[in-house]
Amino acid sequence: MSNQNRSFFFNVDYITIFLYICLMAIGWFNIHAAVYNADESIINLTSNSGKQLIYIIVALIVAIAILLLDSKFFFTFSPVFYGITILLLMAVLVVGRNVGGNQAWIPIGSFRLQPSEFAKWATSLLLARQLGVVNTKISELKTLLPTLAVLGFPILLIILQPDAGSALVFISLIFVLYREGLSPYFLIGGFIMVLLFILTLLYPKLYIIMVMVLLVAFLSYQFRKNRKMITVFLSGLILSLLFVFSVDFVYNHILKPHQKVRIDLILGKVSDLRGVGYNVNQSKIAIGSGGLIGKGYLQGTQTKFDFVPEQSTDFIFCTVGEEWGFIGSFIVIGLYVFLLLRIIHIAERQRAPFGRIYGYAVACIIFCHFFVNIAMTIGLMPVIGIPLPFISYGGSSLLSFTILLFTLIKLDSNRMGIV
Repeated sequence: MSNQNRSFFFNVDYITIFLYICLMAIGWFNIHAAVYNADESIINLTSNSGKQLIYIIVALIVAIAILLLDSKFFFTFSPVFYGITILLLMAVLVVGRNVGGNQAWIPIGSFRLQPSEFAKWATSLLLARQLGVVNTKISELKTLLPTLAVLGFPILLIILQPDAGSALVFISLIFVLYREGLSPYFLIGGFIMVLLFILTLLYPKLYIIMVMVLLVAFLSYQFRKNRKMITVFLSGLILSLLFVFSVDFVYNHILKPHQKVRIDLILGKVSDLRGVGYNVNQSKIAIGSGGLIGKGYLQGTQTKFDFVPEQSTDFIFCTVGEEWGFIGSFIVIGLYVFLLLRIIHIAERQRAPFGRIYGYAVACIIFCHFFVNIAMTIGLMPVIGIPLPFISYGGSSLLSFTILLFTLIKLDSNRMGIV
């Protein structure tokens, strides 16, 4: 064992590890509360809380193993990890088990492996390796196109499952490219696309209005002959028109009925408190009923009577809100914000580009999961099945987030070296 590995206990960021352990502990206790049965203890291995304890122990063992590895291991084998996860994403389309409408899990005995969770880690590593080369400029097409391919390939395979939540997490990695010099116009373009997406669903005949605007712009071009300004305007309008047509096509011909209803609920086009909207409505009732200080641990009535489906996984934040109240929810959110700020601090202090880029990828992934999951439980976003990092029940989720975070901690422990 090298001197680096023998002294890793003195170099690791213990603040980040402390936050990680706090969130896992909160998750474990709340999973027990979410499936509470007076006849079962929290360590009953047949219950969700007992299984989660096993996952926590395995995750801690994996975390220690990562800290014992050489930092260069992740740089060297990043293409291999990426290739393996791509193969797993392909395999899940053939042998995967369909759960909740998504064919995203590979059954391995009683354990279900979700390749998309580990693909986030592998993609982040390869992205960091690709952009970390000296004198690489993300603004150049020879760099941008391969980078978009690295991101796009897993997104395509995940959409085929279909798993919109995981696909959204991969898209969030675009902010890593922005940190590395990508023009802000790409972000502005993304914002415009989101706005057009919402407007198209709210106003299905939007493309007719855009055609009229296009016609007016063309006539203006004929009379004014301001080529540069009109050309830019026409190009943007044509691209927007094509995007609007594609949104209309996807919504009406590709999305499944339950997916369309979920979107319509968020946009306020329909009201379905007993059908698809039941989960979100009960979730908001549970969180709101907690008040300032909550009902107390194991005292949540929404939990005891199973009013909120998937309460130990996607809707775990309901348990926090109901039993811990506003103060408990604020503490949990504060821990996530502190963790994200710490990750960004770690990323910025890296001497090697590989560590910095990977750090920002970790921050993007955790933030996307944290923000979307909580927004989902309070009705600000569609229910897309995305876990709350380190807190939601599940072995694949906890293990993948542990690998994601502790890889960064390991890179940071050797930041004075060159990877």
